[in-house]
Parts: sequence; structure tokens; C-alpha cells
Amino acid sequence: MSQEQSKINQNTFMLFYRPLVTQLGAPKIPEGERVDFDDIHRKRMEKDLLELQTLIEVHFEQRKKEEEELIGLKARIESRRAERAEQQRVRAEKERDRQTRIAEERQRKEDEEAKKRADDEAKKKKVLSNMGSDSKQKRGKRQTAREIKKKTLAERRKPLVIENLKEDGLRERAKEMWEWIYHLESEKFDLTEKMKRQKYEVRHGKGKVGGRWK
Repeated sequence: MSQEQSKINQNTFMLFYRPLVTQLGAPKIPEGERVDFDDIHRKRMEKDLLELQTLIEVHFEQRKKEEEELIGLKARIESRRAERAEQQRVRAEKERDRQTRIAEERQRKEDEEAKKRADDEAKKKKVLSNMGSDSKQKRGKRQTAREIKKKTLAERRKPLVIENLKEDGLRERAKEMWEWIYHLESEKFDLTEKMKRQKYEVRHGKGKVGGRWK
């Protein structure tokens, strides 16, 4: 109990105590009459009993108020404790949610990075594989082109058989050779002009359409 509360209790006691003493003063003995000591004692006992009852009532009334205040204080303490516990629970739950979101975001980024690395690795392997295939195809095409060229030249190259030919035969063979050379030169000229025309079209933005030159 605080000092202030003790002072209030003391003042309350004095408030009830002093009027009773004033109201129940000592009985006066009438002059010239017979003194009844039993009556005086009885009245004194009644006064003391009344004072004691008053003190008891004041005490229990104050005790009741103190108990009510104590109950209210305990209720406020419990309410505050429950409120703090609820606040701590909410904070802990928010923190768990935050940590969960952080972990999920970290996992998502790691998965994206792993997928990106896997995609990049697959692209690199595909490019290297295509490069190897293109290289083989180019080598095959070059080899095929060389073989076709050799075959064509072999077909066009006529054996020069002049043994046992007379003068007329030699002239005829010379004429055939000249005509053959003229034919080859014409084809060479046509091919050269075609290549020039294709290069010109490429430089001026023209390309192939459907695998053919415009």
C-alpha cells in the first residue's frame, strides 16, 4: 500500500472516529441522585462496542476497495500482458513471412540464373555443333565441286591423237582444236559476265529469291 493511500485511510478513520466520540460522550452523573455504576459501565461498553463496530466497518470497506483496486490492477496487468504477447506474436509472424519471402525470392533468382546458364550452355553447344556440321558440309561441298570440276575438265579435254595423220588430217584436227578453244573461251566470257552481274546485284541490295538470283 502506498504512503498516499495510507494517509487517505487514516483520514477516513478519523472522520468516522471523532464524531462518535463526540456523540457518545461520558455520561453525566446527576447531582443529588444515586449513581448507577452498572448503567455507566453498560453505556461505556455499548460505546466501545459501537466504536469497534465502526472501526471494523471502515476497515472492511477500505479492504474491499483495496481488493477491488487490486483486482482491477491485476486485470489491467493481464490485459497489458496479453496485448504484448499478441503484439509479439504478430511481429514474429510478420518476421517469419518476411524471411519466407526473402528465401522464396532468393530461390527464384537462383533458379532463373541456373536456367539461364543451362540455356546459354545449350546454345553454345548448339552453335558449336552447327559450326561443326557447317564445316563438314562446306568441306563436302568444296570436295564435290572439285570433283565435278575435274570430271567436267576430263570430259572436255579431248585426247590429242595425231599419230599417223597426214597433212589433211592434221589440218582437220587443228580446225577442231581451234573451234573447241573458241567454245571454251565463249563459255569463260559468259561465266565471267554472269559473276560480274551477280556481284553488282549483291552490292546494290539485290539478293536471292527462292534460291535464284533476281
